[in-house]
Amino acid sequence: MKVIERYIMRRAFVVFLAALVWTLAIVWTTQVLAKIDLVTDSGQSSLTFFEVAALILPSIIPIVVPFALVVAVAQTLSVMNSDSELAVVNAAGASRWTIVRPIMLLALAASVFSFAVDNGIDPYARQKNRALVAASHADLLSLIIQEGTFRKIEDGLFLQIGERLPDNRLGGIFVADSREEGVNLVYYAKTGNIIERGGEKVLMMNDGVIHRKTLTGDLSLIRFTSYAFDMSAFMAAASEVTLLPKDQTTQYLLNPNPNDKNYQQIPIEYRAELNQRFSEWTYSMVFALIALAVAGDARSHREARVNPLITAISVSLFVRWLGFFAASKADEIPQYAYMVYGVPIVASAVAIWFIVSNRTMELPVAWADWMTNFATRVGDSWNALKLRLSGRGTSGQGVS
Repeated sequence: MKVIERYIMRRAFVVFLAALVWTLAIVWTTQVLAKIDLVTDSGQSSLTFFEVAALILPSIIPIVVPFALVVAVAQTLSVMNSDSELAVVNAAGASRWTIVRPIMLLALAASVFSFAVDNGIDPYARQKNRALVAASHADLLSLIIQEGTFRKIEDGLFLQIGERLPDNRLGGIFVADSREEGVNLVYYAKTGNIIERGGEKVLMMNDGVIHRKTLTGDLSLIRFTSYAFDMSAFMAAASEVTLLPKDQTTQYLLNPNPNDKNYQQIPIEYRAELNQRFSEWTYSMVFALIALAVAGDARSHREARVNPLITAISVSLFVRWLGFFAASKADEIPQYAYMVYGVPIVASAVAIWFIVSNRTMELPVAWADWMTNFATRVGDSWNALKLRLSGRGTSGQGVS
């Protein structure tokens, strides 16, 4: 590799890492906030929460990497062009492939990385994530040790513990059970504890009453010395891990178990997931080609209506949206599988045509004019606001 090629690759790689870290941080934060109920509702420790949060990363990396790459390539080439470095490279007699080669090598490395994460790490992370969530929901002790708060065990079943007593005993137990249609049951016990009976955990309540009310208004009151409330059915259902097509390994998707009930019900989703995994990794190279087609020439961008970085991101967003649209439709209509592969292929072909023909990929004139006018209006409004605020500050000082 030539010195200039190493220079281009190094600059693009540094910007790529910076863009990847910040983009991952933003997307990861939005995904993690959706999991905060794991702590608030299930009473899990912060360690479990952060473990679940860490397992989310592999699922967003293949989506974020192509966008970080298009930002890095477009920004690097745009700055080099503004500094006349691309013009110097052309004047030195170097071919355009001197610029294309290091960018595509970086894109190839990013694609391999995405493929490895998407097909090797992400399925196992998803399975571990589901196992952790199921374990937290099935952990009865973690649900009831929160004193003074109602906990929803399942639909129609709520539980509250007033306090924790010595020797792992519980005080002030309140249970509201409306799972049986037409009957509402309310249990109250002064004390209780968790015991194992026949290998199953049971909530043993002592010295309490049961209020039973039907839809007809009949009321009954039953006092008890001890009462065993069976929670095994709920715990068994909560601890069961159901793996969706996205959670399965690529090897399993290639050869699914014909006795898998989930596969028997939705076999098309398994094929759609496999097609998406085999096409998603290519978007890093597609976006790199788009960035090269937009900002890879040595022409002056002073007359450009829109910044090359904005153009590259806009085109990439549109291409990725088409990919997501095809993938979502492929879950229902098998013919959309051709579009899943066709979107990156067609986008790459168009970008390669722009590069080979020495043309610059730009947004349509109407779009560019609208974006330019919008940016101008926003800038003018911001300047007017600053002038107004500065005027008020000056008048305030004069009065004092």
